[in-house]
Amino acid sequence: MRGLKSRPWPSWFPLSRKVKSEPEGQRFPRVVPAGDSAILIELGSEVDPQISSMVFTLTDLIRDAGLNSDLEVLPTYRSVLVYYDPLVCSYAEMFDAVNGAVEGLAEPTNLNSSLKIVEIPVVYGGDDGPDLHFVADHTGMTEDAVIELHSGTDYRVYMLGFSPGFPYLGGLDERIAAPRLKTPRVSVPAGSVGIAELQTGVYPNAGPGGWRIIGRTSVTLFDVNSSTPSLITPATKVRFIPVDQHD
Repeated sequence: MRGLKSRPWPSWFPLSRKVKSEPEGQRFPRVVPAGDSAILIELGSEVDPQISSMVFTLTDLIRDAGLNSDLEVLPTYRSVLVYYDPLVCSYAEMFDAVNGAVEGLAEPTNLNSSLKIVEIPVVYGGDDGPDLHFVADHTGMTEDAVIELHSGTDYRVYMLGFSPGFPYLGGLDERIAAPRLKTPRVSVPAGSVGIAELQTGVYPNAGPGGWRIIGRTSVTLFDVNSSTPSLITPATKVRFIPVDQHD
């Protein structure tokens, strides 16, 4: 297995950027093996819109490179995981191809204005949002103020995970941040909108969950029979629209 090379990363890349949790001398990007059939490209260590833009740009570069038909490329908050078939492509070949894609990254621009916005109608509070009262009490606000702040932001979709189509949304106003439940619920209804620390998200399917539920949408968020199963996709934005009742 070939060792990692020293690469002339683009001059704009924040190589000197570090946070306290990073080991001394650690720099990004880092290209490392992840088992015997995957490569991980780490672009940073923070939840950051600029890093997210680079993640999705790199994801597209790798997918468009035509490396092999069995490639699976998974974007996350700060990294890209590439699964490949080692019987089709060796680690050394994939390592060089991935490094080439990283070197092809252009300086990121502010993509916020060009991101597609998905509007989600939400009934806040009551049976649909059993934790709205807790969030209001925890933050020292009225329920109406929590709703206004939560629905007043366009949230960036950083990644999908946990369950099919579940979006991890960044940009929550820190004034309405709230802790997870100490004991997760056994079942959370599909369409439930929740808060967990500085994140918000929507449960596409019924299932267990520990986020604070403040509302619910009746919109179908995940349809396995659709050509595009997930209504909400990475590199888009979500806007919650308060409504009085479900359609």
